Amino acid sequence: MAESGERGGRARVVAAAAFAALLAAAACARGGDADLAALARARAKAAPAAREWRTYLGDAASRQWSPVDAIHAGNVAELEVAWRYDARGPDGELGEIQCNPLVVKGVLYGTSPSLRLFALDAETGAEIWSYRPRAGARSFLPNRNRGLVYWEDARSGDERLFYVVNQYLLAVDARTGRAVESFGDGGRIDIGEGLPRADRAGAITSNTPGVVFEDALIVPTRVNELAGAAPGHVRAFDVRTGALRWTFETIPRPGAPGADTWPDDAWKEIGGANSWAGMALDVERGLVFVPTGSAAFDYYGGDRAGDNLFANSLLALDARTGERRWHYQIVRHDLWDRDLPQPPNLVTIERDGARIDAVSQVTKSGHVFVFDRETGAPLHPIEEVAVRGEPLPGEAPARTQPLPVRPPPLARQVLDASTATDRTEAARAAVLRRLDEVESGPPFTLPSRRPTVLMPGLDGGAEWGGAAFDDETGLLYVNVNDVPYLLQMTDFEREVGARNSGEMLYFLYCGGCHGADRAGDGYGTPSLVGVGERLGYFATHRVVRDGRGRMPGFGASLPWWQRALIVGHVRRAGGAATPPASAAGGAPPAAAPSSRGYFANGGWHRFSDPDGFPAIRPPWGTLAAVDLARGEIAWQVPLGDYPATLAAGRSGLGAESYGGPVATAGGLVFIAATPDAKLRAFDKWTGELRFEADLPAAGYATPAVYEVAGRPFVAVAAGGGKLGTPKGASWVAFSLPR
Repeated sequence: MAESGERGGRARVVAAAAFAALLAAAACARGGDADLAALARARAKAAPAAREWRTYLGDAASRQWSPVDAIHAGNVAELEVAWRYDARGPDGELGEIQCNPLVVKGVLYGTSPSLRLFALDAETGAEIWSYRPRAGARSFLPNRNRGLVYWEDARSGDERLFYVVNQYLLAVDARTGRAVESFGDGGRIDIGEGLPRADRAGAITSNTPGVVFEDALIVPTRVNELAGAAPGHVRAFDVRTGALRWTFETIPRPGAPGADTWPDDAWKEIGGANSWAGMALDVERGLVFVPTGSAAFDYYGGDRAGDNLFANSLLALDARTGERRWHYQIVRHDLWDRDLPQPPNLVTIERDGARIDAVSQVTKSGHVFVFDRETGAPLHPIEEVAVRGEPLPGEAPARTQPLPVRPPPLARQVLDASTATDRTEAARAAVLRRLDEVESGPPFTLPSRRPTVLMPGLDGGAEWGGAAFDDETGLLYVNVNDVPYLLQMTDFEREVGARNSGEMLYFLYCGGCHGADRAGDGYGTPSLVGVGERLGYFATHRVVRDGRGRMPGFGASLPWWQRALIVGHVRRAGGAATPPASAAGGAPPAAAPSSRGYFANGGWHRFSDPDGFPAIRPPWGTLAAVDLARGEIAWQVPLGDYPATLAAGRSGLGAESYGGPVATAGGLVFIAATPDAKLRAFDKWTGELRFEADLPAAGYATPAVYEVAGRPFVAVAAGGGKLGTPKGASWVAFSLPR
């Protein structure tokens, strides 16, 4: 069998070479098109489709798994850099690259920090073509690209790449790098067109690629999470023309299922409940599995009484029609921004001698829910836990929330004296003093005017990098952050004058990151204290208008006079801000807000010790392997380090990290993701570290594992930029020596 397989492989290579020769000849006949000739040379080296990486996160089921087995425990230590591509381009742009690349027919497709799309020879890293999207309207939302969609029509030979820039879904010819003029308006469609409120407040974009079923492209969306946001309805578009095919309304209209969990007019006024994290597709069943986020706006739900179905839910939709087959709501009436943060994994597990098709969903709280894929029935017990604390005025929280009994949580759920840092005696003493000043309780402790510990923090737990599933071991591999944040609510009035004051606008649009005290978070969000002394008025206004670093620009979402009010307010307060007493940690106001009042998050901060390290004891980040059939943690090991930890002469403490793992048939789990800028490989059975190598910048992205020209490769984007790490713009591929 092996010999016949080798003969078949040689036959495919010969056929590919013949096709490449024809394509190259055609290119020469057209005048020596160098791009097409380079494409032909790359395609001549292509491996079978299953051994490439043709779909975001590996396959439609979102398994993040590769059958490439040539790299294994016995030789992984021999991996070396095979090629490196500088993605800066002519403008020298630097910054985060979160893109999981595609490898199709010997060609690697990826994006740059400025969302330039490029095609590389997957063996050498040589650029074949580059596509710079034409400028669209400026988006309020950060638009970091996490991947691409590839589609081809075998009959016509049409091959397309899809991704979103600002509010536009773009279609690009995968062979030439040119816009597909027949798609929408000259190669693009506005994904907000026809969506309520999508034309205001910089309403909509998409960071994560969708899925293609037959001739429909189902697109995730990211929306403004403030008051007046657009709804996050799930929509599918014709892959050839861009025409809208179907819509599932995540905020239902009166009379529709779920409408009784919202106020009567919610469908007119409330936004969010969007799927930004990506989707998984069961091609045989024709089902698309869609995780959704919280309703807008975050942290306070006085305007959205009820459980708010279908927010924070796992949806199983008919991929042809958008009709709902089943759903499970994982958080009711979300007040903690517990969006479902990554695509679900479609898996098959063994139980009592039977194989069960299942879907697993990992959450920001570090829990893993597992359901029967066909019916939605939970495969492990789920219990109801009480919501704790006093609700804010006007708030009506759910009384209980569901949590799985098994598997156990992958991150710690409480910060108290037993889990507080022991890094140094002074650090522990400071954290214990601070714990006396804040609210700290079990999961689902309600936000309040006092700082409230959220454990794990606002990013999770699990985050957008996705989880990997390996059928051989039956294990799900999850990148887990295990650090605390502080959440604090500030009350405001709804009066028009107040909404248009500089203070109000600051807390609505800036306070969530820079905080009520304008001090930033000590990591990636700078302090605004004394900004008037550092920047002139017009320079400050340009930053508010255009953005800088991770901060989005508000040029499209706020009129000039509101931007001017924010700038004036920030510059007038030369020292620390003076928020309402409750936001500053003092006594709450004597009188509750009026019925026209509401609350906003006055801070989005990590809870750190005086030296800037997490207030909880290590590990601060882990790689966990979960036995989905048994509902047990098979192993869990620290992942990565902060550069400051290494500078202090310590290691092995773990760190926050962003990007997912990839499991392989060679017995390994590859992951970058960490702020110490390394690519690592772990034994998939035991968690033993087998390999690590330096990257030119932190690789906050999920790798791709593929084969080309008979060689195995691991490729990852290294853009840095998060967690205060240096920015870069590199793509790096590793392989075994020739």
